[in-house]
Amino acid sequence: MNRPPALVDLRKLRAFVAVAEERHFGRAAERLYVAQPALSQTIKGLESDIGVRLLDRSTRRVDLTPAGAQLLERARALLDAAADAVHEARRIDAGEQGTLRLGFIGSASFGLMPALSRTLAEELPRLRLDLTGDLLSPEVAARLADGSLDIGILRPVDLSPGIHHRVLRSEPLVAALPTGHPATGTTVALSDLAGERFVGYLARASAMATALAEACRAVGFIPDIVTEVRETATLVAFVASGLGVALVPEGVAHLQIPGVEYVPLTDAVTIDLVAGWRADLPHTVDDIIDRLTDLARTEG
Repeated sequence: MNRPPALVDLRKLRAFVAVAEERHFGRAAERLYVAQPALSQTIKGLESDIGVRLLDRSTRRVDLTPAGAQLLERARALLDAAADAVHEARRIDAGEQGTLRLGFIGSASFGLMPALSRTLAEELPRLRLDLTGDLLSPEVAARLADGSLDIGILRPVDLSPGIHHRVLRSEPLVAALPTGHPATGTTVALSDLAGERFVGYLARASAMATALAEACRAVGFIPDIVTEVRETATLVAFVASGLGVALVPEGVAHLQIPGVEYVPLTDAVTIDLVAGWRADLPHTVDDIIDRLTDLARTEG
């Protein structure tokens, strides 16, 4: 009649491995910081649990039976697997393993997003990143609120309760001009673009649409917006095609498309870049936000 499978206590397996490796109860007891009589009872209990003799005991040494030799190999693997499972659970709880979902607005998708990916791949290699780029700030805020993003990089918008946030940098705006445009050079004044056609971001859906309108109004004109787009890459492509000029955050200059030049403004026009993250995330996220802050400042 077959015996039912035994439920083996890992503590007893650990004791058995120590005795089997030391071939001596006294040395194994010292290694485990237990009394020798207690260790002997633990081994007897293991043999009783599985129904086989594992050790041949003598006054001088301990030898393994064939069953004990086989169990030793398997027990080592089981103990290693158990230790790995514990470490994995701790890494996941600490945010060092698992999946982290990040969303980036368009202007942060070309410099900050790849820079953070490289940094975290080196520092937290067990952490899988799920990255979404070229979002609008309201989309990032909504996805943080519904839990489909863990961290979002966006412009200043109202964030739901339970979402922490930090300003990463105050980012200068630059002019994106078609190659050969008369205003291309070292710098350009925003007022010099007053008669130009502009390619803009979607009004009422992008903080950059408001920033463009306010910056132009401050120097005395209303921009003539010939088309509105949602994706930064599309906006830059339209500028390259000669459809118009644009104001973009400095980080967009990482997107190099033939036919476009990025020219700093003489005007001090900036827009904040913000990180938002859910309050229920592991403490490791604080370190990631610190990395984002450093990278955003370096980018500038």
